[in-house]
Amino acid sequence: MHKHWLVFSQIVAAIVLVLAAVAALGWLFPGLLPTGSSISVREVTQIGQTQPGPSSYADAAKRALPSVVNIFTSKQVRAPHSPLMDDPLFQRFFGFRPETQAQRVTNLGSGVVVSDQGYILTNHHVVEAADEIQVALPDGHSLAARIVGTDPDTDLAVLKIDQHGLAAISFAKPDSLHVGDVVLAIGNPFGVGQGVTMGIVSALGRSHLGINTFENFIQTDAAINPGNSGGALIDSAGNLVGINSAIYSRSGGNMGIGFAIPVSIARQVMEQIITKGGVTRGWIGIEVQDVTPEVADSLGLSSTDGVLIAGVLRSGPAYRAGIRPGDVLLKVNGKTVGDSASLLGLIAALSPGQTAQLDLARQQKTLQINAQIEKRPLMRRAEQE
Repeated sequence: MHKHWLVFSQIVAAIVLVLAAVAALGWLFPGLLPTGSSISVREVTQIGQTQPGPSSYADAAKRALPSVVNIFTSKQVRAPHSPLMDDPLFQRFFGFRPETQAQRVTNLGSGVVVSDQGYILTNHHVVEAADEIQVALPDGHSLAARIVGTDPDTDLAVLKIDQHGLAAISFAKPDSLHVGDVVLAIGNPFGVGQGVTMGIVSALGRSHLGINTFENFIQTDAAINPGNSGGALIDSAGNLVGINSAIYSRSGGNMGIGFAIPVSIARQVMEQIITKGGVTRGWIGIEVQDVTPEVADSLGLSSTDGVLIAGVLRSGPAYRAGIRPGDVLLKVNGKTVGDSASLLGLIAALSPGQTAQLDLARQQKTLQINAQIEKRPLMRRAEQE
């Protein structure tokens, strides 16, 4: 019995010595022994991977500031008319004169010089219904401007002033902007004078906001306030990447969510207005809604791709082609329809008179229909502050 106990004690002592040796190795050489709680992390191995960005954007601002102008508009607004106002006794007693019914309402905004020939790009809502438009140049001169054309569907307008040799802004390449890029917003906030704010691109391709008919906004946290509308959104090199258009706000001031029209859309619209006097888009006369999982399930669709035809204008191109409510539009000329916003863009890009091939799903069957594109009629844009 004593012999067995001696053997047992020797085994325990050996185990203790081994554990002590392992602990010592772990203390002397951390990381040598694997542990159950360790994780693999990615670390910077070269100094060049953490290079800081520029400490100043003065060069970008200096390059773009001469191309951004202030826009002042005014219009005559008449007060509601009452038959009593035409009564001479009423006018005499109250000291009222008919001409005092009208009053001038002023508005302010910003614009971007896009050509040395005097063309200026701004928002449609800045100059909408204006009787008089004045453009204040960075050098302090103020000139009268006329409207070349507007596009309410994208909230863009082109003005012209009789001044040559202006400093035209440089346009950035389309699709050169990425989420996280630094951007600067230039404009005349609250009429205090031209200013620059800085932020980053928060998101791209924002739509379904109910601001414009055609929406593909750049979202930024660069401060955009009343008076900035129509001003420039530039990159860190001073190139135009967007036209400031709207903000999300509950107070009327900046809350870190601003929206700008991408330069790709702005340039396309601007060129059509200057060369043709307006923007021509395709149209087939349908009302659509996105396909939700519930709708897809009820129609027996395998995915939520495409859009549901909710309404068809009688005698319109789609109706004549045989499209009916309840159909699901899947493709336009072979291009997949993702949602209602993408469909709107696909149809609008087609030329009036062109024949488009439309792929539809109807009662769990697919079919192809050819529809002749017509010119999109002028739609009333929702009121915008």
